[in-house]
Parts: sequence; C-alpha cells; structure tokens
Amino acid sequence: MTPSEMKRLYQIVKVQLEYGLDELIPTHQLTKAPLFARKSLFWIKNAHPEKPLGERLRLALQALGPVWVKFGQMMSTRRDLFPPHIADQLALLQDQVSAFDGELAKTHIENALGGSVEQWFSDFDVQPLASASIAQVHTAKLKESGREVVLKVIRPDIRPVIDADIKLMYRLARIVERALPDARRLKPVQVVREYEKTLLDELDLRREAANAIQLRRNFEGSEELYVPEVLPDFSSESLMVSERIYGIQVSDIPTLQANGTNMKLLAERGVSVFFTQVFRDSFFHADMHPGNVFVSYDHPENPKWIGLDCGIVGTLNSEDKRYLAENLLAFFNRDYRKVAELHVDSGWVPADTNVDEFEFSIRMVCEPIFAKPLGEISFGHVLLNLFNTARRFNMEVQPQLVLLQKTLLYIEGLGRQLYPQLDLWETAMPFLEKWMANQVGPQAVINGIKERAPFWAEKLPELPELLYDSLKQGRMMNQRVDMLYRGYRETKRQHATGQFLFGVGATLIVCSAILLEGSYQELSGVSGAVGITFWLLSWRSYRR
Repeated sequence: MTPSEMKRLYQIVKVQLEYGLDELIPTHQLTKAPLFARKSLFWIKNAHPEKPLGERLRLALQALGPVWVKFGQMMSTRRDLFPPHIADQLALLQDQVSAFDGELAKTHIENALGGSVEQWFSDFDVQPLASASIAQVHTAKLKESGREVVLKVIRPDIRPVIDADIKLMYRLARIVERALPDARRLKPVQVVREYEKTLLDELDLRREAANAIQLRRNFEGSEELYVPEVLPDFSSESLMVSERIYGIQVSDIPTLQANGTNMKLLAERGVSVFFTQVFRDSFFHADMHPGNVFVSYDHPENPKWIGLDCGIVGTLNSEDKRYLAENLLAFFNRDYRKVAELHVDSGWVPADTNVDEFEFSIRMVCEPIFAKPLGEISFGHVLLNLFNTARRFNMEVQPQLVLLQKTLLYIEGLGRQLYPQLDLWETAMPFLEKWMANQVGPQAVINGIKERAPFWAEKLPELPELLYDSLKQGRMMNQRVDMLYRGYRETKRQHATGQFLFGVGATLIVCSAILLEGSYQELSGVSGAVGITFWLLSWRSYRR
C-alpha cells in the first residue's frame, strides 16, 4: 500500500470512529474489544453520541467526500440489505460538493469542443448553475439561434479520486469478507464492483445523452412528461449540451401551490409516467429523486413533469414485465399461491423451492398490510416485503427489479408529498389490467401479428422459391430414405443367409464329431470339412 493510500485509509478510519460507526461491526472474536481498537487509534472518541446510528452513518459518508456519498446513495436502493433506520437515512444523502473553478471548467469544455467556447456559444457564465460530485453545469446561449442551453462538464479531478477510493473500498470489502463470516451474505466485494460500474458509467456523458434522447422520443408530444432536448453535435464523453428548462422543483410544495398547480393531477401523472415507462417502453428513468424532477410553470391546471439527469436508467424484458404485473395483481387479489408460483416460474427463486412453505411466508408478511385502507398501502413496500420474503428462499438479486423498486419508492413518496390522499392503486390497477389484457387473449394475437407483419411482408416475395426448395429437399429426402431402406433389407437378407449357413456348418461339425467316435471316421472327415466350409461362408456373410 502506498503512503497516499495509507494516509487516505487513516482518514477513512478516523471519520468512521469519530461518528461511532464501529457499532456497525458484527460481534466477532477479532472485534470483541472496540475499546482496544479505539485506544490503538489515538483514542479517537465518538464525537456524536447523541445522534442515532443511521444519522451518524449519513454524516460520516458526507464527510468522506463525493465518492462515498454516491456509494451511500446506491446502497440506499438496497433496502433488502439494511434495516429501515439505516436505509431511510441513506436515502437522505445529497451531493454537497463545492464547485470547481469556472475558468478551469471553460478550459475543459473547450478541450471537449475542439475550439473556443465563443466559437459556438455566447453569454457563457463561468459561475456554475449547479455542482455535483461527478459534474457541474454552466449556462450559455447558442451563437446562431440565441437558444438557451446548459453545458454539463465532468469534474477534471474526479477520476483519480474515484480510482483511489474504489481501490480502498475493495481492500476493506475483502477484509470484511474474510474476517466476518456473517457479512459474507451481503457480498461486499460484489457490491463494490456493482458500484464501480455505476460510477464509471456516469463518467461517460455519451451514455446519459443517449438515455435522454430515447426517453424524450418515448414521450414525444406527451402532456405528462417533458425531457429536455440534447444537442448531440456538441456532446462528447466529458461534455453534454442540452436545452435549458425553467421549472419548479417538485419538492417545493409552497411554490407549486402558489402557481395554482393541480396537485392531485400532478401526483397521479407521476404514477402514470412511471408505469408507462415500465410497461409500455421497458425503459425507465431510475434516478427520479426530487433534485432531478421539476414541474413546468406553464398550464398549472394541466401540470407536466420535467425529467433531468438520465445517467441511470432501468430496463425490463417482456418476461419480467409479465411476472411483475401478474405478481402485483395476484397480491391485491390475495392469491398468495399464485404469487409463490410466479416467483418459481420466473426463476427468481430456485425450481426446487417448497411452494407451500413459500406461500405461507408470503401470506404471513402480506396479510397485515391489508389491515390498512387500500389508499394507505405503500406500493414500494409491497415489493420490498415480497423481495425480502423471497430472499429467505434463496432469491437471486435482480438488479433491474432493485432499480424499479427504488424508482417506485421515489415516485410514491413524491406523489403522496404532493397529494397525501393519493390512492396509488386506483391509478395503477386499471393500467396493469389493461396491460395484461393486451398480453393474453385475442388482442395479444392481433398485436403479435402487427409486430410480425413487416417480417412477413419482407419474406412474402420469397415464398414461392422457399416452397419449391422445400419440395425439392423433401423429394431428395424420400430418395435417401428409400436407399437406406433397400440397404437395410439387403443387410437383413444377408444376415438371414449367414445364420442359415452357420447353422448347417455347426450341425455338420457336430455330426463329424459323433461319427468320429463311431466306425464312420472317413465319413466323419468329409462331414467336418463340409461343416467348416459352411461356417466360413456364414462368417463372410456376417462381415458383409
């Protein structure tokens, strides 16, 4: 370990002890004496004993810097791994990063553009509009049209910080995995690897630009969601240019109310947007926390959501969508047997799972939920309870479902913050039922024909030739079968002849042996010679 790594490791351990995070370490023979550990580390005391553990964890991650804040944000999505008092605090993590020098940002923007900013933009503001752990945003106008845009540029110093901290995370994860057997089920090394991939993906703004373009295309002309236009001609790995939008942050309830926003419709549209992305498009914005969601000032009686920062998206295949919809519908019909069977059929739990035991576990967890009025039941927590129950039956973690659950919790939380009386199921149930109706029955057949129509239209001119080739191949196949059959008959005939000759030969040899015992020794010699001849002929027939 290099001196710089040792110094950084010391800083990490120091912050952890200052916030009393050694309480998170499971009981183990190596960790039975936290007092000794503290004394060996310069008697570092817990400086915040009055604060709950979850809050201390959040504050410690914020103190460690942007890479650890991002790590905590990702871990907040894994509510299956943490108790609520920890997961709730992790969900509150927000990037609190000082902006870097605007002139330096301008230099890096010009490097990405391959020329001076003034060549394409006017009114470039060196003061950033916003700053986060990975990138910061500056405003400008297109020189030709005067259109207002924002330029998002990757922080120039972030990659070395990420590499160094990720390396230390791997070291710590391996130590934890070896030293604490109870922690192995959390798969710390795998968690760090997943985080590393997510973080490195965010460093490539081409990925975010592509996501934003697709999401915008999916909701082109929609009254429910608007995604700012990306200008791909100016975008690259370290720079993304898009139109500037003006809106009200979705968590700013007083401003939304002062603007006359229809809060009930806004909340319902949040739910509708989510289910449309998941079930219609199989492509959903998976980072819809309040900092990334705004509401248009225009037409407050017909409010429109605005989605920003498409760096993290989720996808579901057709099987996942079907099983998810059927699970939710079965749950609200209290058909727990169906829920258990669907988990097995989908492969989410092993095929040898005891369905009776699984059904009972789901019933035990879910029945108390129905003690509440339907409008108060949390959609996200339903999924959370189902996944946690399934984990006890060795359910493999499904990354796409984790992202979906996190997004659903965001949407549900925002919706009920906007309109506390929001009945999520009243909005979602018709959507799910309609989607399911389109997947089975006559409508599904019609949809399948429509989807395959271009393929059949393309192949139709080739049909006569394909039919002729098929008939020709069929005729050739018949000829080969006939040849094989004739060969089989000939082989069978030869086999029968061989059996006859063998029988005659064996009989004559036996007779010669009998005659040899008597007074017919000359006849015995003749009989033996003829018998051997027949035996040789039979052997030759077999060989053929």
